[in-house]
Amino acid sequence: MRMSEFREYLVSAADAIGIRLRPDEVDLFCTYKELLIERNKLMNLTSIKDDLEIAIKHFTDSLTCLLVAERAEFDSVIDIGTGAGFPGLVLKIMAPSSSAVLVDSVGKKVNFVRDTASALGLDGVAAIHGRAEELGRNAEYRGQFALAVSRGVASLPALCEYCLPFVRKGGIFIAMKGPKAAEEIDAGARAAAILGGGRPEITRLTLPYGAGERMLVVITKEQATPNGYPRKTGAPEKQPLGLRVQRPEKSPSSSPSNRPLG
Repeated sequence: MRMSEFREYLVSAADAIGIRLRPDEVDLFCTYKELLIERNKLMNLTSIKDDLEIAIKHFTDSLTCLLVAERAEFDSVIDIGTGAGFPGLVLKIMAPSSSAVLVDSVGKKVNFVRDTASALGLDGVAAIHGRAEELGRNAEYRGQFALAVSRGVASLPALCEYCLPFVRKGGIFIAMKGPKAAEEIDAGARAAAILGGGRPEITRLTLPYGAGERMLVVITKEQATPNGYPRKTGAPEKQPLGLRVQRPEKSPSSSPSNRPLG
């Protein structure tokens, strides 16, 4: 596919979801795409290799975050499980005055993100090789961000524990999920409440060119996350918050109930 065609697909797809890209932003995305393709020949950054799919499933998908978080509303963003920089690096390009921390547990991916940010001339980007469970207990990062994002790396309850500790009061966490995330909302809501978050709000959308349905789950940080969260490495996925079913105590005048409380 010629670069001009990639640009056309990207611009039209963004326009289809209600986002108008400036020429300078498109230029950066085109360079980003070329860097992704070249590095992907040497290491596994993405299984998506077709230019059209990259335009839609990586870049346009990342841009959907701006449907629920206006670029003027966040001065800082942290992306947990960023992989090749999606959506965090895309959001940085769209909000260049913001600071961005992009976290991944795979060192080679972190190196790619760091190199790409440098090649694109982006200031205020930190690519960190680490685990959310450890960084979330670090005062340098805990409660410091207006926006936390993560793209489908775990269940919603686990994502809440990974991401909400980083968000400051009044900030938001966006979980980028597929349509089956509806099954996780109740447990996610209970987990969010434990971690200082409000009730999840859901935005449903369909990506252009038949690329599938998406759900953006948005949780506002209402209170500080209690000490003790996030738990030790591995616990958020192995023992997700919000899944325990609590039963009320029986009394002679009450009937049994299986409904979760809270």
